[in-house]
Amino acid sequence: MPEQNSTGARQDGPSLGASFEQSNSPAYSGDLGPSFEEHNTGTIDHPRRKWFWIGGILLLVLVIFLIHHFSGDTTGSSKAKGHAGQGGPTSITTAQTTTGNMPMYVKALGTVTPTNTVTLYSQITGRVIAVHYTEGQLVRKGQALVDIDPQPAEATLQQAEGTLLHDQGLLAQAEMDLKRYQDAAAKNAIARQQLEDQEKLVIQYQGTIKTDEGSVAYDKVQLAYCHIVAPISGRVGLRLVDPGNTVFSGSSSTLVVITALQPITVVFNVSEDSLIQVQQQLKVQKSLEVDAFDRADVQQLEAGRLTSLDNQIDTTTGTVKFRALFANSNFVLFPNQFVNAHLLLKTLQNAVLVPNAAVQHNGTEAFVYIVGKDKKGDDSVTVQNVVELANDDTNTAVTGVNSGVTVATSGFDRLEPGVKVRVAGAKGSKGAKGASGATGDSSAATPGSPTTSSSSGKGHGGHGGGASAQ
Repeated sequence: MPEQNSTGARQDGPSLGASFEQSNSPAYSGDLGPSFEEHNTGTIDHPRRKWFWIGGILLLVLVIFLIHHFSGDTTGSSKAKGHAGQGGPTSITTAQTTTGNMPMYVKALGTVTPTNTVTLYSQITGRVIAVHYTEGQLVRKGQALVDIDPQPAEATLQQAEGTLLHDQGLLAQAEMDLKRYQDAAAKNAIARQQLEDQEKLVIQYQGTIKTDEGSVAYDKVQLAYCHIVAPISGRVGLRLVDPGNTVFSGSSSTLVVITALQPITVVFNVSEDSLIQVQQQLKVQKSLEVDAFDRADVQQLEAGRLTSLDNQIDTTTGTVKFRALFANSNFVLFPNQFVNAHLLLKTLQNAVLVPNAAVQHNGTEAFVYIVGKDKKGDDSVTVQNVVELANDDTNTAVTGVNSGVTVATSGFDRLEPGVKVRVAGAKGSKGAKGASGATGDSSAATPGSPTTSSSSGKGHGGHGGGASAQ
């Protein structure tokens, strides 16, 4: 079918081919053929796509560089630190072992217990007419506390006294008649039976008199119950009854409670493991000193002495109850107060004292790091096992080292036998007495070689200058 050109004229096949060649000839400035081939073969570069790939590559290179840079700094600092901790001397603080006295205490939890606690009830029925104490008042023995209306008791007492007086008159008359009968019987003026009857009548009146006297005494006691006084010296509690109330005999209504405060006791439970030591000391000494500390076991409240201990061990707790007596002159101990009791067993004389921070533990063994010179003349540490005897807030009495030995008190996580150290604050590493500080005490544990120990010797709980027995 003939084609049409742009002017609308139809062109046949040969004319169309000639026109196509003419338009693509160099003279016509046309290059459609090569351009078409290049376009379809994909050799043409698009500028936007090329710059996209270039930007992505540059961004990736930048990210890799930054990651490498910062991770390199971190690794470098870590290596530097590791080099300082491994290759260089470890910085530590030290202290010297000393000689001194160390008290040995048995410490236990205790409760303040009054020597006497009195609860008063009404022993008579009546109306309260007066209350003579104030809440929390310290009262003396015999001091008036509560008054109950005495009129009913007074009336009953008066009636009993009247009966007694009547019966005493009858007895006097019977005794007078008996005297007459005896004189008449001596002259055989009366029958003997009459005399004997009079004698028995006198005895009957004597019995009646005793009954009357008992009634009078009972009524006097009932009258005394109307005036309630303090049976002991101590402190009264809160007021439990007011004037105008009626109280009843035998009821469970409490009128007042009195607690003795001076002296006062502390009851504390001691483990049966310490019982032998206490008994041994009691054989040597008549009594042992006991100090009472507050609930936090920081402040000493009062000093006293051990007075007694229970006669059997509590099987549920494995402890024995001890009782100590305190003067409580300043009323610092309060009934039912929770305290910590420190029972002094003995005092260690001229014991080797090591700072608590220097004592480390490896399982069940205790040890210290001794600072001394190695073969090259550098400061290093060695391990020496010790046996703890007692401790207080700052020091621990031990065996296994001598006095005057330099021991490490910090940096334990980087210490092990043979590690070079540098004493903090020192201009140069000064030599210590080193391994010569170890003693041949047979009571010390066999020296081991613990590498590290995260626990410090500060876990000892002494207070107030006292030491706990190990």
